[in-house]
Formats: sequence, C-alpha cells, structure tokens
Amino acid sequence: MVENGGGVRGGRAGAKRAAGGAKRAVAGARRPEIRLPSLVAYEDEGLEPDGDYDGLCFGGTDLADAVGPGSRFMDCELRDCALDRAELGRARFIDSVLTGVRGVGTELAGASLRDVEIVDARLGGAQLHGAVLERVVVRGGKIDYLNLRTARLTDVVFEGCVLAEPDFGEARLTRVEFRDCVLRRADFSAARMESVDLRAVAELDIARGVDRLAGAVISPLQLMELAPAFAAQIGVRVEA
Repeated sequence: MVENGGGVRGGRAGAKRAAGGAKRAVAGARRPEIRLPSLVAYEDEGLEPDGDYDGLCFGGTDLADAVGPGSRFMDCELRDCALDRAELGRARFIDSVLTGVRGVGTELAGASLRDVEIVDARLGGAQLHGAVLERVVVRGGKIDYLNLRTARLTDVVFEGCVLAEPDFGEARLTRVEFRDCVLRRADFSAARMESVDLRAVAELDIARGVDRLAGAVISPLQLMELAPAFAAQIGVRVEA
C-alpha cells in the first residue's frame, strides 16, 4: 500500500511538473527596444538600388513605384509614406519605425527586418516571402493578403491588427505572439512553429494548415471552435 501510494503521489507530482514545464515552454517574444537618434529629414525623391539610408526621417514621402532593392535603412523613421508597388526586395530595416505606411503591392521579398516597429500600416498584397523578421512588432492597422511564405519569424508580435488572408505557408515561426488581433482565412500550410501563442487572438480563422499547429498554444475556447477543422483533418465525421 505504501509503495502504491508513493507511486500515485509521484505520478501526480510528475504530472504537475510536466504541466508546469509545458506552460514554461511557451516562451514570450522578445520585443525590440528602439531609441531613434535625432533624425534628418529625407529631401530627395524616390530611392536608389542598394541605397544606404542612416538616421533619416521619411515624413510623408511618396515612395510609390520607388526602386530600391537591396537598400539599407538604419535608425530611420518612415511616417505616412506611400509604398504602392515599391521595389524593396532584399532591403534591410534595422532599428527603425514604420508608422502609417500604406500601399498596395509593396515588394519586400527576401527583406530583413531586425528591431523594427510597424504601426498602423495599411497595406495590401505586401510580398515578404523569404523574408527574415527578428524582434518585430506589428501594431494596429490592417494588412490584406500578406505573403510570408518561407519566411522566418523570430520574436515577432502581431498586436491589435487585422490580418486578412495572411499566407504563412512553409514559414518558420519561433516565439511569435498574436495579441488582440484578427486572423482571417490564415494559411499555415507546411509551417513550422515553436512557442507560438494564439490564445489572445480576437478572431481566429484558419483556412489551411490546422494540422501544422504543433508548437502553438491555443485557449480551450479556441480548441472548441477549431474542433470541426481538427476532425476534418483526421477524417472524423461528426453527426447528431
């Protein structure tokens, strides 16, 4: 009896430790700490390929159709800029803030964003496939058809924003948080996740890739809402 009791107590303790370990495994994203220096107003027009932009404020600059692939933006602020069809593939944004940027068809394939804040953006069809995002916060605004296929996201927070039909196909997400935001028709096909927190999503709608949520944490209510998708994934019919 003593042995059995000890075994039961040990099993319960082990279960508690396992549960505690599972909770600790959901590591929070590390947010960027951006301290912009005194900035100089950008007075030129457009951009240059492989341009080097350091300590500049792009205030209301019209960058529609700008051609600046491979450019580097360090300690910069882009405020209320038009980015329609801007070609910024392989661009690098470091210690920078993008506030109120807007545009359709912005090309950022293969870009690198490190220690960046994107605030109140209004974008449609932004192409960030193959991009690398590290310590990035996307706060407020609305982004339609965001293409993050094969991208790598590490320490990224989506907060209070609306993402309509975002494509995370084959992306790798590590320590990514979705807080008070809306995810509509999200595609997680072939994505890989580690410490992805979906519990605080205001609206969670997954169109594809529900089977790729291993490594994510969801709330009990979200589990109930996603139950039909989980059942369909494993071929279970639910009938009254």
